[in-house]
Amino acid sequence: MTTSKTLRSKPAWATLRAQALPAAVKVLTVTAIGLSLGGCRPGEEPGTHVAGWAMIDPAQRHPIVVSKQPANMNIRVARGAAGLTPQQRSNVIDFLNRYRGGDQGNSKIQVNVPSGSPNEVAALHAVADLREVLREYGLDDTRVSITPYHSEGDHQPPIKVSYARFVAEAPDCGHWPGNVARDTQNLPYHDFGCSTQRNFAAQVANPADLLGPRTMTPAIGERRDTIWDKFIKGESTIAKKDADEKSIVKGAQ
Repeated sequence: MTTSKTLRSKPAWATLRAQALPAAVKVLTVTAIGLSLGGCRPGEEPGTHVAGWAMIDPAQRHPIVVSKQPANMNIRVARGAAGLTPQQRSNVIDFLNRYRGGDQGNSKIQVNVPSGSPNEVAALHAVADLREVLREYGLDDTRVSITPYHSEGDHQPPIKVSYARFVAEAPDCGHWPGNVARDTQNLPYHDFGCSTQRNFAAQVANPADLLGPRTMTPAIGERRDTIWDKFIKGESTIAKKDADEKSIVKGAQ
């Protein structure tokens, strides 16, 4: 029985080999990591070259910052005035033209009316004229907010008209940190595309368009009902043209 147990036991060299395998695996793992790091350029961190494509995009290198800032206008109304003067009405029209031209839809028109001041009655008359101008521009009560405010120390506080507008802040250009002739990475230089971004920020009519697309206007219900009725009846949905609207093509003589 002793001889049989001796023959079935593992030899000594097999035991040493089993103990040496984990150490060999560790050595191979460290060597593989060293080779992968050795493939990088001197001074380049692992993984930076993978994201190198983002460096050639001017929109990411020189972003346009869109912020919301207030646009204000003060209307000074003297005590005893019967409403807006012609000059004040002209200033209100210019203010609304800027609102409707580039910022309409971004926010409401906020009107703060002085309350408890010596010119309170005159301010109310002026606000009545202001609301008439707003209606002429298609701004109903849902687009206008009128609130009173108290002003201490001012005997003739103004009517404050404001709205929040989006402003596109252009990036600063002209930064050249390195020599372009000695760029070994063959990537666009630092100032590449900055002038285009700056000009685009200055020319955009409504900076809110840079944040996302505009919503669609509602469809015309009358025309949609007409087309649907023709479709149900099996009629042609093409608009009919009069004889004078049709073009006649003559052959070449």
